Amino acid sequence: MRIITANTNGIRAAARKGFFDWLPKQDADVVCIQETKAQIDQLSDPIFHPTAYSYYFDAEKKGYSGTALYCKHEPDNVAYGMGWDGCDKEGRYLRADYKNTSVVSIYMPSGTSGEPRLQFKYEMMAVMFEHFRELKASGREIVLCADWNICHKEIDLKNWKGNKKNSGFLPEERAWIERLLTEEKWTDSFRVVNPNEDQFTWWSNRGQARANNVGWRLDYHLVTQGLADKVICDQIYKNESFSDHAPLIIDYNWDI
Repeated sequence: MRIITANTNGIRAAARKGFFDWLPKQDADVVCIQETKAQIDQLSDPIFHPTAYSYYFDAEKKGYSGTALYCKHEPDNVAYGMGWDGCDKEGRYLRADYKNTSVVSIYMPSGTSGEPRLQFKYEMMAVMFEHFRELKASGREIVLCADWNICHKEIDLKNWKGNKKNSGFLPEERAWIERLLTEEKWTDSFRVVNPNEDQFTWWSNRGQARANNVGWRLDYHLVTQGLADKVICDQIYKNESFSDHAPLIIDYNWDI
């Protein structure tokens, strides 16, 4: 099972940069997209429907947020939102359910634009924590593909000392991920096979951040216990630049 997660920072912009030329070569079972920045009626071109089973969940606000799923196999069910207006009005949660597996595309707000959005982020974190607990009760194995807009540990961003008071590396944010991993027994599948430093998925557009690999690991697969020992390999694809994020590709010894 190959799953890709990618924040495209605008799906139409990513298309112009070659994203949909690259994507078919990956032969992924599920592709999770965050930050589509488009309404479905703006995506009539077939390029935006690379699989027979392509799903978009738009934000009410045009040109903002949004998630998508491209599935090789038809899901038994697709959930648009998680039942909380704050998240669902911004199109931040889209889930494909199969008989034994669920794959979720999640886009967490950044919290960097001011205190109101940071408080919204904290509220969404609290609601999601309980939702994930309920989701696990389904008995399916689950892959949470997310741009969390959070780095878990110091190893996950280059300039961690200078960012301890910035959203994305605040103690409360980091503790939330730690609780998911320790209390709720989710696994950061990237770190199962890749313990190395300087593994980032996002770089600022300022200066030469990408060229110098001064980045943050904001994009994750968190998986349930049944998938924790099924991780085969990982790749952060950086040969081409489709966005300020890089696609994260993880293969699992598992069948949907």
